[in-house]
Amino acid sequence: MKFFSLTCAAIVSLLPLHAAAQTCGGSFDAFKAGLAQEAVTRGIDAATADAFLRGVRKDDAVLRADRAQGVFQRPFVDFSRRLISNDRINRGKSNGDRYDAIFERIEREYGVPRGVLLAFWAFETDYGAIQGDFNTANALVTLAHDCRRPDLFRPQVFAAMELFAQGAFDPATTTGAWAGEIGMVQMLPRDILENGTDGDGDGAVSLKTSAPDALVSGGKMLQHLGWRAGEPWIDEVTVPEGFDWSQSGLTTTRTGAEWAAFGITARDGALARDLPASLIVPQGRGGPKFLAYPNFRVYFEWNQSFTYVLTAAYFATRLEGAQVYAAGTPDTGLTGDQMEQLQRKLQDKGYDVGDIDGILGAKTRAAVQAEQLRLGLPADAWPTPALLGQL
Repeated sequence: MKFFSLTCAAIVSLLPLHAAAQTCGGSFDAFKAGLAQEAVTRGIDAATADAFLRGVRKDDAVLRADRAQGVFQRPFVDFSRRLISNDRINRGKSNGDRYDAIFERIEREYGVPRGVLLAFWAFETDYGAIQGDFNTANALVTLAHDCRRPDLFRPQVFAAMELFAQGAFDPATTTGAWAGEIGMVQMLPRDILENGTDGDGDGAVSLKTSAPDALVSGGKMLQHLGWRAGEPWIDEVTVPEGFDWSQSGLTTTRTGAEWAAFGITARDGALARDLPASLIVPQGRGGPKFLAYPNFRVYFEWNQSFTYVLTAAYFATRLEGAQVYAAGTPDTGLTGDQMEQLQRKLQDKGYDVGDIDGILGAKTRAAVQAEQLRLGLPADAWPTPALLGQL
């Protein structure tokens, strides 16, 4: 389910930015030889590196999966309805009860509420049922060799070698997601090295077969990524008529009290008045509306897709007892092809929209909002066919 994990990004600094151009592509065998040489400079035994890489093969299915992520082109309401079902909610509550003591421990030690981990567990592997059958070593080396994001994946190869040296990774049999994540909550090798925890007390960290191990490790990782104990992540809100929509978006931050002064109220409960927050309207002023607090930004360290992140954060609130969001009546959005056309037009105007991929990500939203302001339109960052026509 990963768009691709930003947990890798935390260790990009291990590789110089200029290295990507020098250490990707070309002969796959020569690339593996280069990995083996670099592994030794990182303190990994040469025999260990050679044994790890000996059977590794390029996996074209991994590359196809990396380039076929059209599900993230779906708008929030459609995407969230596809991922969140009554069955998933019921199984989430059942698993919360089943592992109650584990979740109590996680919240006590790491400050992460059960709903947050249950939502990731549900979306990543359907509560452990679908963990992926890609050979992890093949996937990591293939993605490191590919020149799209070698700076993200190359360090993970060396982390996997370290796990192999510890006896915690078998390059021949370890399997997981196409992007190299392993286990029930899908963690990358570096995350496992730093946060893997024995949650069931059997003396081993078994993220594929032990729910307590996977959940405690995930909780520790979220704390490591900056999760703040005792604070919310999002609140669904109502917004008054006449609101200035240019104030929406993750680039604008005000306290909950300041948003309340604009007439914004929580649909359920009360706003966190002292916390900084941003107003996000994933499908514009006609759709659902949320205030996002600092913990919401931690989600982007787990996954880079705005729609996935918001859906996971919202699902976590549902598992914690929140009501179904008010879907509203969003304006008609763009198809994937139209979104790519929009991104090209925005790029031609000098905006940095990232990849031309048909996905309404943070950079495209910011560019859309800027153009809406320029054209005198409600600046809610939601692109419509009318906006595309005006561009």
